[in-house]
Amino acid sequence: MALIKSISGIRGTIGGPTGENLTPVDIVKFTYAYCKCLKERKQPFGDRYKVVVGRDARLSGEMVENLVVGTLISCGVDVVRCGFASTPTTELAVTFEQADGGIIITASHNPRQWNALKLLNEHGEFLTAVQGQAILDCAEKGDFDFAPVDELGVIDDHDFTDEHIDAVLKLEAVDAEAIKAAGFTVVLDAINSVGGIIMPRLLKRLGVKCITLNGEPTGDFAHNPEPLPKNLVELSETVVREKADLGVSVDPDVDRLAYICENGEPFVEEYTLVAVADYLLDDAVKRGVKPLVTVSNLSSSRALRDVTEARGGTYYASAVGEVNVTTKMHEVGALIGGEGNGGVIYPASHCGRDAMVGVALFLSQLAHKKMSASAYKATLPQYYIAKNRIDLSDSALIDRILSEMKEHFKNERVNTIDGVKIDFEASRSWVHLRRSNTEPIIRIYSEAPTEEAAEALAQEVISLAQSIIGNV
Repeated sequence: MALIKSISGIRGTIGGPTGENLTPVDIVKFTYAYCKCLKERKQPFGDRYKVVVGRDARLSGEMVENLVVGTLISCGVDVVRCGFASTPTTELAVTFEQADGGIIITASHNPRQWNALKLLNEHGEFLTAVQGQAILDCAEKGDFDFAPVDELGVIDDHDFTDEHIDAVLKLEAVDAEAIKAAGFTVVLDAINSVGGIIMPRLLKRLGVKCITLNGEPTGDFAHNPEPLPKNLVELSETVVREKADLGVSVDPDVDRLAYICENGEPFVEEYTLVAVADYLLDDAVKRGVKPLVTVSNLSSSRALRDVTEARGGTYYASAVGEVNVTTKMHEVGALIGGEGNGGVIYPASHCGRDAMVGVALFLSQLAHKKMSASAYKATLPQYYIAKNRIDLSDSALIDRILSEMKEHFKNERVNTIDGVKIDFEASRSWVHLRRSNTEPIIRIYSEAPTEEAAEALAQEVISLAQSIIGNV
C-alpha cells in the first residue's frame, strides 16, 4: 500500500492509515491546498473561481469525487462536475468552460486499488513544477480556512463527451470522409472504464464498425489496465477472429493508446506517436505548413526523430513526464509531440495526451495509405527497445553511477537533462539511465535496430554499473 505525493498530484492505494495511503483526510488536505494556491494566482475569468472535475470509472471514483467536490465548494469554488470523463475530455472542458483549473480523478494505468488526483491550470494543462511544489508545501502546513455558508460554491453537472468528439472531428487533419469510405472494422478494448463510453461514439461518427470488449464502465478491470501486449491477448485474438482491420486499446482514463495489427501482432506502443507524426508531417509538407517540429521524451523511440528529419524537420527531446513534453512543445512551437507510452499530444486540439485524437489521425493515415496496419508499420524506421533496471540497496549510489556513466561515455553524444542518455550515432542506438522518483532504482531503457543489440547495450551498461558499485 502506498501514498505518492509529487508535483503532478497525489496518488495512492485506497484505505489504510492517513499519510500512508490515499484516505479521505489526504484527499481533503490536497484539494484544499489546490484551492488555496489557485486563489493566489491572477484570476483570468469571471468574478468567482470555477474548477472542472472529471473521473474515470474505477471503483473508488465516486467516493473520491464526493470528497473533492465537497472540499471545492467548501472553499467557495464553483464546480463543473463532468462525471465519467476521460482525462483529455476533462482537460478540454476546462477551456470550454473558461474555468480556472481542473481536477482529474484517475490513477491512469494503475490497478483497481489505486486512485489519484491530477491537477490542471486554466489552460487544461498540468501544473508546472513550481506550482505543484507550492501545493505540496501548502498541504503539509495543514492550515485550513473554509468559506462561510453564504459564500459556498455551487455545482453544475455537464457531460462533455459529445463536445470532445465534435472537437476531434473538426480538426483539419482528421479526414473523416476518407475513414468512412475505407469501411474499417475496429476491435476496442475499453478496460471497463470511460473509454467504453467515448471511444465507440467517436468511431461511430467516423463510420467505423466497432466491436467492443470490456465496454461496461464498472471499474472492475478485466485485466491489468496498462495497454501492453502481455495484457492484450484477448484483443489480439478477437482482431484475428473477427477479421478486423485494427485493434485499439486504451488505459482507464483514455490518454494512452496502443494498436493491434490485423494479423494480431502488436503495432508496438512506441509507434503510436511515430505513426501519427508520420501522417501529420506529410500533411504539413503538402500544405506548406512550417515549422516541422516534433518533441518526445528522452526514453521514447528514435523513430520519431528519423521521420521528422526525413522531411527536413527538427526533433527535440524533453525530460520524462507529460508536463516536460508540453513545456518543450510550447517552447519550440511543435507540430506534434508525446511520449513513447502511447501518448499523442496534438496542439491543434490541446496540449495533453488524447487517445481520441490519436485514433482519428491514425485511421486517417491508414485510409490515405490504403494498406493494412502491419504493412504500414513495415514502412516506418525499425527499432527495438529493451527495458531494464538496477535495484540498489542505497539510493546514494545513484548519483555516483550516473556521474561515472557520463564520464565513461564522454566521447559520445550525452544528454543530462533527466539522468544520463547516451546516443551512439554510428550504430543508431541509445541508452537512457534515470532514477526512480519513489525507489532506489535506476531505470535503463535502450534502443537499437535489433532486439539483440538493444539488450546487449543494456547489459553492457548494467555490467559497468555493477563494477562501479563494486568499487565503492
